[in-house]
Amino acid sequence: MRHISILITNEAVLASIADPRIMFTGVNDFLQAAGKTPLFDVQLVGLQKEVKLHGGLFSVHTDALLHEVKKTDLIIIPAISGDIKTTLKRNEEFVPWIVEQHHKGAEAASLCIGAFLLASTGLLDGKECSSHWRTANEFREMFPKVTLVDDRIVTEQNGLYSSGGATSYWNLLLYLVEKYAGRDMSIMAAKVFALEIDRKSQSPFIMFNGQKTHEDEPIKKAQEFIEANITERISVEDLAMKYAIGKRHFERRFKKATNNSPLEYIQRVKVEAAKKQLECSRKNINEVMYDCGYSDTKAFRTVFKKITGLSPVEYRNKYNKVG
Repeated sequence: MRHISILITNEAVLASIADPRIMFTGVNDFLQAAGKTPLFDVQLVGLQKEVKLHGGLFSVHTDALLHEVKKTDLIIIPAISGDIKTTLKRNEEFVPWIVEQHHKGAEAASLCIGAFLLASTGLLDGKECSSHWRTANEFREMFPKVTLVDDRIVTEQNGLYSSGGATSYWNLLLYLVEKYAGRDMSIMAAKVFALEIDRKSQSPFIMFNGQKTHEDEPIKKAQEFIEANITERISVEDLAMKYAIGKRHFERRFKKATNNSPLEYIQRVKVEAAKKQLECSRKNINEVMYDCGYSDTKAFRTVFKKITGLSPVEYRNKYNKVG
């Protein structure tokens, strides 16, 4: 039987504690109903016997205190809330325990922005990680040694797992069920909990907000110019000349400041504008394309699908509010 420790961290999001418990105990129920032995011993593990969450509205009673768990097989790190740096400080006692357990052979999985706590252990340095796209810029600033893949729902490297934003962690839970209990059981869980199995990308949900927390003023002005001129065809050469910076030097400074090349930034701004029109207007695809500064249908479709994972038509069919 595999021992699963769901951490009850300070400022945890309650759903990301309850949902993994429901998933793994549910799999035990499915197995027992089929006359088989349960696979998971699930424990809620915290620093105190009772942890108050969401401003004291809810209390979680732990099954074990952190120091009482000498050996576990899988650590579930829930999503956290509040000011991230403050929350990490309040949960720093978990860090050496997670590291120790991983060195003993335990695997660890972070849900949503629980990735910040997993990254703070140093175990993710040099590895890929998923998290919520809304906190991507902050994550990259705090953990430059970790490669954040903010479009992906599930990542796995060396027994360290992470999931994309919000309820996409259900897909990581299904992934873990498949790994530990087999494909048939993960399909059963997907059907019972009405989940879309094998969903891999959170790209369609990402809203692009340009990174402007840097101090490079010419680059910030270039970003603002791009955002204010969505209908125009803007070249990197034109931008470099406009702000009196050599093209190669401009590209290096832009990438350092924004985590995007100038071309990537232009594309993402235009696609974000296109997404809003496809969601809220009755304009056809060509009208949206022209409004966003594209004249080549194939080029527009290619860039749009690269960034969102869907074609413009698929995106409109899925998210158009007017229709």
